[in-house]
Parts: sequence; C-alpha cells; structure tokens
Amino acid sequence: MAMDSSILLDSYGRKMLHELQLNARISLAELGRRIELSPTATAERLKQMEETGILRGYTVEIDREALGLEVMAFIRMSCNGQNYYRMLEYVQTLEEVRECHHLTGGDDFLLKVTTTSMADMEALIEALLPYGNPVTSLVLSSPVEHRKYAVMGKLTTVTRKQMRRH
Repeated sequence: MAMDSSILLDSYGRKMLHELQLNARISLAELGRRIELSPTATAERLKQMEETGILRGYTVEIDREALGLEVMAFIRMSCNGQNYYRMLEYVQTLEEVRECHHLTGGDDFLLKVTTTSMADMEALIEALLPYGNPVTSLVLSSPVEHRKYAVMGKLTTVTRKQMRRH
C-alpha cells in the first residue's frame, strides 16, 4: 500500500526537508537530533520520503567557472510542428544544456546553457537554428541562485496588501 506523501509533510517532515536543504550530507544521528526524532525514526522517515518521491536525490554543487564554463545564457526557442519533436530529441544530446523547460505562451522551450566561450555559444546557437528560432539572453550575474524551498512557513513573502502599497 502506497503512503500518502502529505502525511510525511507534517512538522517533522518539514523540519527534515529544511535541514537537508542546508546540508544534504548531515548524519542521521545529527538530523534526528535537529528534528527531535530518534535515528531509527529519522531513517525510516527519510526512506519513506525517498520512496514517495518527495526527496528525488542528493546533489553536489560544482562551480561552473572552475570547470571553464565562463558563459551562461538562457535561450528561448520557438519551433514549428515538424521540428518540435526533433528539438526534444536533439536537446537531450547537448552537453551545454543544463536545463530545458517546456513553456506556454509564445515560446516552446527555455534552455539554460553554459559554454566555455562566446565562440562556443555562437556555435550552439547556430546548431539550434535548424530546429526553430533561438532568442538568447546572456547572464551577466545571478543575484539569486538555487534558492531553497520555504518548507517551514508560507511560500510567498509578498502579500496582496503589500503589493497595493507599492
């Protein structure tokens, strides 16, 4: 019998997610202390969160510039019907593509890409031309990157009342 994932998102589960976002390598004993559960209960809760898909993995963040990936950009793509599925297949083969999002509105895809140089960026854009119309925005800086999810409280910091004041 499958467990309802909402049961796991009680106060203990939310504390666990909060702590894991701060440090995914935390020991079970320390995690249990911080969320006030025994190590056994913590391990079981963690396993259940993995099995239900709440936790999808544990990652390492690598500085892209340390790898020589100096250029980052977002490319919006519009594709006609015949190129749409070809684009879906092609984008899977491109190592430069960090993320690909299917969109509503005027564009079909939003790609987050990184390259080692502007020449490589130009080559990537040219390689996308047979699939549709790429529109590229270069990233100058990233004031907010990899923001953690607000698992402990409300998910928005701006209320409608605050918005009316501005």
